[in-house]
Amino acid sequence: MPEPTKKEENEVPAPAPPPEEPSKEKEAGTTPAKEPSKEKEAGTTPAKEWSLGESPVGEEQDKQNANSQLSILFVEKPQGGTVKVGENITFIAKVKAEDLLRKPTVKWFKGKWMDLASKAGKHLQLKETFERHSRVYTFEMQIIKAKENYAGNYRCEVTYKDKFDSCSFDLEVHESTGTTPNIDIRSAFKRSGEGQDDAGELDFSGLLKRREVKQQEEEPEVDVWELLKNAKPSEYEKIAFQYGITDLRGMLKRLKRMRRVEKKSAAFAKILDPAYQVDKGGRVRFMVELADPKLEVKWYKNGQEIRPSTKYIFEHKGCQRILFINNCQMTDDSEYYVTAGDEKCSTELFVREPPIMVTKQLEDTTAYCGERVELECEVSEDDANVKWFKNGEEIIPGPKSRYRIRVEGKKHFLIIEGATKADSAEYSVMTTGGQSSAKLTVDLKPLKILTPLTDQTVNLGKEICLKCEISENITGKWTKNGLPVQESDRLKVVHKGRIHKLVIANALIEDEGDYVFAPDAYNVTLPAKVHVVDPPKIILDGLDADNTVTVIAGSKLRLEIPISGEPPPKAIWSRADKAIMEGSGRIRAESYPDSSTLVIDVAERDDSGVYHINLKNEAGEAHASIKIKVVDLPDPPVAPTVTEVGDDWCIMKWEPPAYDGGSPILGYFIERKKKQSSRWMRLNFDLCKETTFEPKKMIEGVAYEVRIFAVNAIGISKPSMPSRPFVPLAVTSPPTLLAVDSVTDTTVTMKWRPPDQIGAAGLDGYVLEYCFEGSDNWLPANKDLIDKTKFTITDLPTDSKIFVRVKAINAAGASEPKYYSQPILVKEIIEPPKIRIPRHLKQTYIRRVGEAVNLVIPFQGKPRPELTWKKDGVEIDKNQINIRNSETDTIIFIRKAERSHSGKYDLQVKVDKFVETASIDIQIVDRPGPPQSVKIEDVWGENVALTWTPPKDDGNAAITGYTIQKADKKSMEWFTVIEHYHRTNATITELVIGNEYYFRVFSENMCGLSEDATMTKESAVIAKDGKIYKNPVYDDFDFSEAPMFTQPLVNTYAIAGYNATLNCSVRGNPKPKITWMKNKVAIVDDPRYRMFSNQGVCTLEIRKPSPYDGGTYCCKAVNDLGTVEIECKLEVKGGLSFCRLLLQGVPPNIIDSYLRDVHSSNPEEY
Repeated sequence: MPEPTKKEENEVPAPAPPPEEPSKEKEAGTTPAKEPSKEKEAGTTPAKEWSLGESPVGEEQDKQNANSQLSILFVEKPQGGTVKVGENITFIAKVKAEDLLRKPTVKWFKGKWMDLASKAGKHLQLKETFERHSRVYTFEMQIIKAKENYAGNYRCEVTYKDKFDSCSFDLEVHESTGTTPNIDIRSAFKRSGEGQDDAGELDFSGLLKRREVKQQEEEPEVDVWELLKNAKPSEYEKIAFQYGITDLRGMLKRLKRMRRVEKKSAAFAKILDPAYQVDKGGRVRFMVELADPKLEVKWYKNGQEIRPSTKYIFEHKGCQRILFINNCQMTDDSEYYVTAGDEKCSTELFVREPPIMVTKQLEDTTAYCGERVELECEVSEDDANVKWFKNGEEIIPGPKSRYRIRVEGKKHFLIIEGATKADSAEYSVMTTGGQSSAKLTVDLKPLKILTPLTDQTVNLGKEICLKCEISENITGKWTKNGLPVQESDRLKVVHKGRIHKLVIANALIEDEGDYVFAPDAYNVTLPAKVHVVDPPKIILDGLDADNTVTVIAGSKLRLEIPISGEPPPKAIWSRADKAIMEGSGRIRAESYPDSSTLVIDVAERDDSGVYHINLKNEAGEAHASIKIKVVDLPDPPVAPTVTEVGDDWCIMKWEPPAYDGGSPILGYFIERKKKQSSRWMRLNFDLCKETTFEPKKMIEGVAYEVRIFAVNAIGISKPSMPSRPFVPLAVTSPPTLLAVDSVTDTTVTMKWRPPDQIGAAGLDGYVLEYCFEGSDNWLPANKDLIDKTKFTITDLPTDSKIFVRVKAINAAGASEPKYYSQPILVKEIIEPPKIRIPRHLKQTYIRRVGEAVNLVIPFQGKPRPELTWKKDGVEIDKNQINIRNSETDTIIFIRKAERSHSGKYDLQVKVDKFVETASIDIQIVDRPGPPQSVKIEDVWGENVALTWTPPKDDGNAAITGYTIQKADKKSMEWFTVIEHYHRTNATITELVIGNEYYFRVFSENMCGLSEDATMTKESAVIAKDGKIYKNPVYDDFDFSEAPMFTQPLVNTYAIAGYNATLNCSVRGNPKPKITWMKNKVAIVDDPRYRMFSNQGVCTLEIRKPSPYDGGTYCCKAVNDLGTVEIECKLEVKGGLSFCRLLLQGVPPNIIDSYLRDVHSSNPEEY
């Protein structure tokens, strides 16, 4: 039999899976894992279970069980009970449902295998209820009219997801007559028949109530084969053990084959039975009946033909063929079949061993604790299957069990190593044919004290060793002053055989006391007293290396010196050979058990000195000296001096205080306040170690005062006197953007911008200075300060070169100068003219009639250029159009624009022999006139076809659509029918039959609808009678169109390093192909360019252009009907300076002028 597996009481396996079809493993003799056995109760051994048909469980299974977690689900467990035969009893289990999402699964079992859910009937009822308020599930099992065989162990299991809990309880059934009927082992193991009230119940406990071996009654022949065919797979092991079947695996294989449906045979009139059963040593008869007696018959066992012998006997009776097998042994348990012609039939023979009897009974045994106990019995067969029980509970030996089972042939031994009083119990052994029981009594041996404990006196820090010896090798407990002794790194408890020791290293005062050793299980104690002594000691660990104590003047000193000694020593304080007495004086001593204290109330400077402490007890003396130093706060420093002032800072200095308070100065705190305020603000939170400091973050132009605090180890002094008031002021930052405005033969005009930071002192003016090249003598250009940011330096020699710088002046002084980067040549320079057409004027400038026109066109050129305006090649009439010119721009102003002002305006800028021209297209638009005529072309049904001609006057703008209205002749109220209609013909539908209508049409352009509308001369009558309408024939409209740019490219400029885009729009049908060119060269596969085309809008993106990318760009559109091109110029402004100036708000024309000046003054750098 496989070794049973022992499970600890706190190990609970996972819930068993639901029953399935028998697998190959089950047919081979394996069984599912058993349900957990009942919990361990007080005074009983841990619960165990058999695991049959499996290999022994190793360490991996033990670890797995140890890792399983126990989830307690029961709030009330069923309790065991007692009932008389014929009475009823109810068992109740309750489960809390607060943390459960659904109802838990509950099962009731009897013994280890029997699920009582299938036994519910008139003798057993299972109920369950749910209380919504308390959220508790209640499960009840009621036994009705109990019988004696209902007694035994029951188990209730509850399962919810990964949680599992179980509880075991016992039921005792007492006989009403007081007599116990005889029972036998076979009936106890036997299953009841199907349909009975107690079907499937097992009653092992009844077998353990008697120690006598009862004479077994003859039992009827049981067909194990029929039991197996009708039993569940989970009951195969139980039946195998009950009827002594050893080859369960082979039996199940044959059972599977025999369940196949046999086909009707033509050779056999009667075939073999599916299986035969015979006792070991008995005789079995196989018989078949042939349909044809002439057929030859052969018998086979496991595929080998059987020959006639004394064991195998053949008989022929008519058509019957019989095989007798004599003296059946276990080797005859196999498959047999008989052949007749080409057919055969088979059967199974099961050889059953006889019941195993107990031939030698167990005997009552008495032993002492710690001894080895053997209980012996003898059975009728070798290596028989025997089970051992303790107080009715099965004993399952295992790796962690103290019980071992040994088998020697027919003898079986139960061995208990190191018996204890808990092993005293009734032990029993059970076989398939009998049982036996005996009592085991375990007592204690008499105890003798061989070496008692002795009292000890030890010095502090020495080792304490308490030792005793007793006659038995048993454990014991040590106590100190009635409390258990706890082991530690310093305290060790030693047990070697019969010797017990208590060893304490480095004895302490608290180790003193009464120690007692008490052996376990004996009412005996061994006492001893330990006394620890120690000479006096003065502990100065809390003082400095030179034992100096510092105290602040005016405060109270309480100097507590720890002392030690056993018995406690007496302390005496003294100073200059004068003892300090205990009492109520200003300087006094105080004594305590573990310390001595020197108290000085209101310490004074004269209290400084050396104090002595003397300790004395019967174990010795100790002396120590302590120096006391009285210190005070330092004197305040002298008022600080401010030596230097900035915009928001200053530099201050001071001297250390005359008296440091007896402690070195650690540093200084500085405070500041406004002169008008009384609130001081600390400037440093970390001590300033120096006697100089630089306060910062002050408000410029506000008067401040500062003061100082000295700090030593005692504290902070009183503040110093405040410094003289001072005001932080700062010069401005240098002027910016110094540039040359103009140069003549004797003058140079410079311009600049104000400083970025002016400060609270404001800006009084500027000083412009110059020096000639090769000299360091800077001459002021202006004697007095100037407020403007432009100044002309006069009386300069022609062709000389000068350096220029400018300074900003305020109350704090002059700022850092701003230098012009290069020498300036005093000679007038001719700058070619250049016209800067604004972007919005590079395309047609459109205004409505009556609106004002005010156009500003900047230009460049030196000296002042001559300007000429022309309209359509003719001089402009200045009575109608006002022209205003300045040095940098020209303005065209028209107060009320008229359509006659439309045209092309040409501007010519001339400087010396250099000429620059530009053109502007101005379009003055107005509302259009009405269409010339409106005609009714046709009337049919509810429809009217209208045609009209465009207006003569389009208002100087393209006609964008028409608005058509209708009016009933009766009311002549006009209603809009169609708006924004683009064609010159339309069909008006859904007219009212029987009415007469007039129609009119408005023209529309970008300015709106025409003031008047053109009405049809005739009216359209919608006749009531139907009229046949002939569809007019229209030619297909040709949508083909040559490419045409609807929005041209415009000249533009870009900033170096920033993406630039060129945009235009084109239309044409078929869709034209777009090609971009730069300087007449097509742009193809260049990663610096990206081209887009969406709904006719063409875009060329230039990624991070450089001055090299400037030039003439062309967009070319081509389709089958033609080719069209449009060009524009792109100028790339170089570098960061242009971008910075543009972000600062400088107009582009001024930036361009400034950059041209820089270029002209130093052309070799560009």
